[in-house]
Amino acid sequence: MELFFLLLELSGTLAFAASGAMTGLRKNMDVFGVCILGLTTAVGGGVLRDVILGNTPPATFQNPIYAAVAIFTSLVLFLPRVRRLLMWNPVFFDKVLFWMDTAGLGIFTVAGIRVAYAHAVRPTLFLLIFVGVVTGVGGGLLRDVMSGDTPYIFVKHVYASASLAGALVCGALWRMAGELPAMLTGAGTVMLIRCLSAHFRWNLPRAHD
Repeated sequence: MELFFLLLELSGTLAFAASGAMTGLRKNMDVFGVCILGLTTAVGGGVLRDVILGNTPPATFQNPIYAAVAIFTSLVLFLPRVRRLLMWNPVFFDKVLFWMDTAGLGIFTVAGIRVAYAHAVRPTLFLLIFVGVVTGVGGGLLRDVMSGDTPYIFVKHVYASASLAGALVCGALWRMAGELPAMLTGAGTVMLIRCLSAHFRWNLPRAHD
């Protein structure tokens, strides 16, 4: 079971690293910038989560495999042939970026809840949801700020709200259904809401509406 959860977290790391690196490519950054953006996106949410929970030093610094996967992914995406494949069509680029970001958001939201359960003395539902959302959106928030964009969570299709819904589902099901079903259902909820919001162009009300 622990191997499965490790692979799940590494999948989320790869997905978020790809979304960060692709943002760097779009911004025409050099290889160092692309790698830093990929690394920050992949591990940023987890670092914020561990600081909140008092789990220091954060897991990223205790086990270098997460940073290694993020940097390797970023370097692969920076290869000229891969860059040309990704960027030949803006629509294709946007779809790949969307799916990477959506997968990372779903996986890291529920991974944050699992860590909160393991390290919190009294894991209340509020704490679980808060930590799950911070873990899910934290890396993307740092990515957008570092790349000079308005963060996704404020302007794009339902994003933080999807993480919030998935965290609520995961936290509510944890004791009733068990760890694995709760995590899979929570992550699935995040991804489903993101896909529906993109397809139907759902957005939260804005100030000018």
